Amino acid sequence: MEHLLEVKDLCKTYNTFSLKHVNIQVPKGSIVGFIGENGAGKTTTIKAIIGAIKREQGEIRLFGQSIDTNSVKIKQDIGVVMEGSFFYDNFTPKQIARVLSGVYVDWDQTIFDAYLAKFKLPATKKIKEFSKGMCMKLSLSIALSHGAKLLILDEPTSGLDPVVRNEMLEEFLGFIQDEEHGILLSSHITTDLEKIADYITFIHNGEIVFTEEKDELICNYGL
Repeated sequence: MEHLLEVKDLCKTYNTFSLKHVNIQVPKGSIVGFIGENGAGKTTTIKAIIGAIKREQGEIRLFGQSIDTNSVKIKQDIGVVMEGSFFYDNFTPKQIARVLSGVYVDWDQTIFDAYLAKFKLPATKKIKEFSKGMCMKLSLSIALSHGAKLLILDEPTSGLDPVVRNEMLEEFLGFIQDEEHGILLSSHITTDLEKIADYITFIHNGEIVFTEEKDELICNYGL
């Protein structure tokens, strides 16, 4: 199994928008940058991959297995970071960890505590008092604390200051030092992708336009 994620002919239709036979692959040991203008279908594709919306057509395979056959077990090995906070505002990181320890069989409290310390996130402060950057760091800390092999990240650095963005990018690069790991990173910040991505997949109006190695794009098509 060379690919951590394989999406084949994914289709989803809304009143004014549709995904049209979307194909994406994330090879082991790589970061795939997923780009496109606002409304192009990046978030819809990611929601279909993680099961947040129901697809109409197509196949999604994670770690060589169909997401339809054993989705609960397969999702244990995925870390997801979406734009915005999805935590109950009155919870603290300590309370969130207590909940997640019952959700993820490989939850590692020691690793989570280490990330809280590294990112300077107070364990007993309520989420509603966190800044956007702090919420993104908390989401990443959770994603990295249960043995995930694949990170699926939707605009994880959007709206963050340059220092925080660089911290996040360094964590992503560190994650794929294990060549059994991989990342699908949706972003409109092309400078971030230029720094860390191995491949670029471009979606426009619900259709994949191309997937190319980043270095080939820079060398052959532009700066």
